[in-house]
Amino acid sequence: MTTRRNALAGLLGGAFLTATGLSACGSSGASASGSQVKELRYQGSVGTVTLPELAADLGYLGDVTLKWIGNTISGPQDIQAATTGDVDFGGAFNGAIVKLAANGAPITAVIGYYGVDKDTYTGYYVLDGSPVTSARDLIGKKIGVNTLGAHHEAVIKTYLAKNNLTDAEIKQVELIVVPPVNTEQSVRQSQIDAGALGGVLRDKALTRGGIHPLFTDFDLLGKFTAGSYIFRDDFLKKNPDTVKTFVSGVGKAIEWSRSTPVDQVIARFQEIVKKRGRSEDNSSLQFFKSYGVAGKGGVIADAEFQTWIDWLSRAGELKKDIKPADIFSNKYNSFAEGGAA
Repeated sequence: MTTRRNALAGLLGGAFLTATGLSACGSSGASASGSQVKELRYQGSVGTVTLPELAADLGYLGDVTLKWIGNTISGPQDIQAATTGDVDFGGAFNGAIVKLAANGAPITAVIGYYGVDKDTYTGYYVLDGSPVTSARDLIGKKIGVNTLGAHHEAVIKTYLAKNNLTDAEIKQVELIVVPPVNTEQSVRQSQIDAGALGGVLRDKALTRGGIHPLFTDFDLLGKFTAGSYIFRDDFLKKNPDTVKTFVSGVGKAIEWSRSTPVDQVIARFQEIVKKRGRSEDNSSLQFFKSYGVAGKGGVIADAEFQTWIDWLSRAGELKKDIKPADIFSNKYNSFAEGGAA
């Protein structure tokens, strides 16, 4: 299994080497004719429908089209791919975006795309009868997460800090990368002491019984937008109208998903997955409840980045001072006051 230190080194070590040479990687700007890019390359997720995919299917992206180049399960990998020009936009946990921006990557977050609410959340589960009943019991224990340097790590460390563990004690809690589909089994076989479970994997695990949450991110932090889509700054400069169309279309898709009965949302998802023909299991779609985005149309609030700036600063993980205004902009979003039409 991957250790926390090694995984973070691999994740972050090479992500910023291209920060000053993006034009050499991928197609990061306007076309040779000077017109704005109208096809956006992106990574998807197996068996799910991303907000841009929903927006495209609903006809909200106008003359902007999407080009799927593969799937990812890692937000940090996705925004790294956007930074290096392998894709045109990527999405990740806001704390991972803070890290990337603080390390000099020329990127801007433009819209929130996932979050936490009473229906959509991640729990950190232990076996019934486990000796782990409090934050302090996690010292010297292993917690399974899907990736490092992202949402789960930040939430776990926030939980530990709020329960008065010292930095030295927090370092003794080991985070282990476990594929989400294997997390429940790893907990049940005591290969890890706790595991992060959300969505369909959480619901299925709970129906089988024998586990319970030590805590959840909703209990810890309440409702909040947790992740955003980013573009490279050079792409934004060359293609502002394309980005406005994309962001506002995704914002409309967020509001469509809120206002439409959930059974109709799920039915639309099933149609989308069937049409795209990727030979994937769509059984998890039936468990969809919400995207969890807090702001109307995905509008980003300062606090959704300041929370993680403060956390990373306390942990000594930021190389320079940075403010939310340095990281995100709502100017492309028609749902923001003064935003794009």
